[in-house]
Amino acid sequence: MTGSSSSPGSSPTSAGGRPLRSYDAPAGSGLGGAELVAIGLGALWLLAAVAFYVFAPDGAGLSQWTDLITGVLAVVLPLAMLWVAASAARSARVMREESEQLQAAIDGLRQTYLAQAQQHAAVAEPSMAKRLEEIAEATRKTETALATFHTSRRANPVRPAIPAEAAEMTAAGQGSLALGTQAADTAPPLPADQFIRALNFPETAEDEEGFAALRAALKDRKAAQVIQASQDVLTLLSQDGIYMDDLRPDMARPEVWRQFGQGARGRAVAALGGVRDRTSLALTAARMKQDPIFRDAAHHFLRRFDQMFADFEAEATDGEISALGNTRTARAFMLLGRVAGTFD
Repeated sequence: MTGSSSSPGSSPTSAGGRPLRSYDAPAGSGLGGAELVAIGLGALWLLAAVAFYVFAPDGAGLSQWTDLITGVLAVVLPLAMLWVAASAARSARVMREESEQLQAAIDGLRQTYLAQAQQHAAVAEPSMAKRLEEIAEATRKTETALATFHTSRRANPVRPAIPAEAAEMTAAGQGSLALGTQAADTAPPLPADQFIRALNFPETAEDEEGFAALRAALKDRKAAQVIQASQDVLTLLSQDGIYMDDLRPDMARPEVWRQFGQGARGRAVAALGGVRDRTSLALTAARMKQDPIFRDAAHHFLRRFDQMFADFEAEATDGEISALGNTRTARAFMLLGRVAGTFD
């Protein structure tokens, strides 16, 4: 960079422009003021001592050895004290200079670090913004794909929930109930096997047995009510691409069904909510919240199924209960009951 280059003869500078002093070797390697003063005082002391012994009068009353020891101590001790003081002063000066150099180096490193951090932030900011835009674009694409998938399932069902002939027969039979209620009340009881077969609706347009069972069930007022409610919810669910034939629920034991028929709710009959298809559960829950028509039809169906099964369980065998639990109507009950919280 232009601002960081220096000529061979110039001193290095910090990021803030202040020159950095080199600390490879102490700057004050020569004699300082303290050392010069100590040398001067030592020289004066030596001159004074020499002058004292040279010009001292004779017969001072001291022995030769005493004079010698006293003279040595008098000469050496002051010199030693002076040099100790001078060394301490020199050490303090060197430490002060090195501390200043270290502080200057730390300041330079701090300024360099701040400058590099600012440069890195300036470079990283555009890349971070670009990354956030990529994430937002990916999110938008995912939402679009989910919306397209949901719309395609609603707008383009692959197949009808039940054969068209069965739907027309159900509508016609339900319409005749208003005029023929008394005749329906006097009709013989509907056999359990035909009722179960009717709750599963005809498999295909050629399912003669299924159509015969459906015709017989539509003549029974209570059976016709639950069949009509079942046909309504099956048709609405098929608009979201949810078909009972595609579900593979965990089948509950007959005793659990009997507990439900006798009025048990919540955790006691949680095994009835055996539908585990997350897609079907999510789509049904969303439809239940957003579509009031679907919500009313679902609750109406759940009430009809509840009333029907309470009467059916009282006379049905365990085999008949298991067969009813495997019908399309029962699977719709499992799905809608779990979404509605019947088994919570």
